[in-house]
Amino acid sequence: MTEQNSPSDRYEGLRSEVILGELRAAGRVSVRGLSDRLGVSEVTIRKDLDALEDLSLLRRVRGGAVNSARGEEGAFADRLSLDSAVKRALAREVGRLVKDGDSIAIDSSTSGYYVAQELLDRRDLVVVTFGLRAAMLLFEQSDATVIMPGGVIRRQSGGMIGSFGDALAGRVDVRLGFFGTAAVSSQHGMLELSSEEAVTKRALVTASSEVHVLFASTKIDKFGLHSFASSQEVTRLYTDDGAPDDFVSDWEAMGTPVTRVPGTREGLSVRPAASRRVHRG
Repeated sequence: MTEQNSPSDRYEGLRSEVILGELRAAGRVSVRGLSDRLGVSEVTIRKDLDALEDLSLLRRVRGGAVNSARGEEGAFADRLSLDSAVKRALAREVGRLVKDGDSIAIDSSTSGYYVAQELLDRRDLVVVTFGLRAAMLLFEQSDATVIMPGGVIRRQSGGMIGSFGDALAGRVDVRLGFFGTAAVSSQHGMLELSSEEAVTKRALVTASSEVHVLFASTKIDKFGLHSFASSQEVTRLYTDDGAPDDFVSDWEAMGTPVTRVPGTREGLSVRPAASRRVHRG
């Protein structure tokens, strides 16, 4: 089924990007200031701020909002515990794909960290990652060769944001890439909230022969701003068995198989709706 995004959805996404950008720069935004800058009513701005607070991207205060203690994507430790049973089950599923001597890529997501945990007994892996925690885990508890970019550490995601161009040039052919995602859209692909995170993930997607994406079914209608992989670039999706049938059929009609890992729905912190046809992106 073709996904439709109304103009209001697109404008809301642009406003959210501006709001989050101002929060990163100043640490605080006001309803009146945003209303003047964006040319919309204060009522609309309040609704935008409330929606972003629901996603733990900010904290509402009188007259505006401030950076939440959880940060843009939420503190890593908090996200690691969210839907942890589902993430572990999905990581076990994809871990079976990795053989001794493989060259793989892992992003900085909590799903990527759980994948790294599944690979500690593999021998002679070459792992390209910008996830600090996954890199240290593999460095300390396996014999893997770990390749990271130079760059800036992103506190919210625990990722090293930088260019993989020099790190990858002529050094390694990545067979398998494993990625988490903030949101899933059949029209826009895999989405992140941070442009820097999306750009770095994009480099790994481009370098990977196969792209495997892991996510809880609650991500299906989540809000995202920046695409790092199109639907055509994804080799396979992995999610829990709470994913709606129409979501699976839509993706498989586009040529992307979906694996729903049995018995995982009970591990969700929030149950998915029975059907989700519209994915914001």
